[in-house]
Amino acid sequence: MPAGRREVLPGAVHVSGWLGFDAQRRLVDEFRRWARPPAGLRHPRVPTGHLMSVQSVCLGWHWYPYVYSKTADDTDGAPVKPLPDDLADMARAAVGAAYGRATQAARTYSPDAAIVNLYSPGARLGLHQDGEEPSAAPVVTISLGDTCTFRLAGVARRTGPFTDVQLRSGDLLVFGGPTRRIFHGVPKVLEETAPEGLGLPPGRLSITVRETGLSSCQC
Repeated sequence: MPAGRREVLPGAVHVSGWLGFDAQRRLVDEFRRWARPPAGLRHPRVPTGHLMSVQSVCLGWHWYPYVYSKTADDTDGAPVKPLPDDLADMARAAVGAAYGRATQAARTYSPDAAIVNLYSPGARLGLHQDGEEPSAAPVVTISLGDTCTFRLAGVARRTGPFTDVQLRSGDLLVFGGPTRRIFHGVPKVLEETAPEGLGLPPGRLSITVRETGLSSCQC
């Protein structure tokens, strides 16, 4: 297991410093390509009409509150960009780092989507569940840029007590099993804490990879 591994809640594992600087730079370069239209970076709009403060681009499946589709239906209607093989491999390695490579979770993990969120200065993400996916496979979050406070509540509640985790650039957080449907969010990003030379605009980038289960769903 990685030296920086810590289980913060049952099934929720934080691995500090999991991704080296060069690998972080490569992901930032990839993000710049993903963010371009068509089906590029945009502010998702919730059903009430409110624009989220984070900007998002999706890979594999397009997510908008609270639906998945294969086209960017809330923007230009273009086909969603594919989930890159190297990012899927990285997510599989992440589950192995969190739970152990020999575990069933790591051996069977088959990611097919990523939601990539850019937190510009002042952006945050309210407490929510990742509940649109039929699959119960773990969620993988890779943090780049500024440090954030990542807040975990409960599976059946979005109120306190909370468990807060500081996620720095290169950190990994995986949550699955009993915490797969936990309410979580990002109430704060600490400005100007990113490593120098990362090539990212001011703020934080999160790459959240998941196995949706939608391809085989008979919903």
